[in-house]
Amino acid sequence: MIRANNVTRTFPTPAGELRVLRGIDMHVRAGEFVSVMGASGAGKSTLLHILGTLDTPTSGELRIDGQDTLSFSEAELTSFRNSTVGFVFQFHHLLPEFTALENTMMPALISGMVRQEAEEKGGKLLRDLGLAQRLEHRPGELSGGEQQRVAVARALVMNPKVVLADEPTGNLDTSTGNELFGLLRDINRKQGTTFLMVTHNNALSSQCDRVITMADGAIAG
Repeated sequence: MIRANNVTRTFPTPAGELRVLRGIDMHVRAGEFVSVMGASGAGKSTLLHILGTLDTPTSGELRIDGQDTLSFSEAELTSFRNSTVGFVFQFHHLLPEFTALENTMMPALISGMVRQEAEEKGGKLLRDLGLAQRLEHRPGELSGGEQQRVAVARALVMNPKVVLADEPTGNLDTSTGNELFGLLRDINRKQGTTFLMVTHNNALSSQCDRVITMADGAIAG
């Protein structure tokens, strides 16, 4: 599903070139639930952004679902990302003026899906995630855990083959975080969706299929 070969990422700084990723080689198989761990500054989020095609590596090769994403035009990349990759971040990034259902529908509407179909898909996802009574609520009327569930529904509305999650439970209390992780794991097992999750939570990481550890911009284990 995801294959990165010798991926590097550097950033220019007044003090010289900053090497954030140093020759990353990794392979995530279809249907796996993999966690990425490491100290702050290890390059985890940078790697996730590159794997999600939100950023471009300085050098290396990247294939997602068998396709060379680095060869895509910007328009092709946008279309591929919207249809193949879902994102869940620590902060949900919901639009405050829209309801839970409208937030969930957004990627589908942007892709050109007719509104009725988008509403049906979004509504089903929210109900499956336990938010049947919250479809018309705006983010400010939802708890932190409910807001994050809406973010999960939004990530899944296009039926992505892979979901990239950057500290999805990091802003939640332990009980709510465990519940959210359980929902993600359930989706992974029932639908075969591939998950790659950055986390500092050892208890959650131990429940994943595999753990990738990063240190100083490289794979440590």
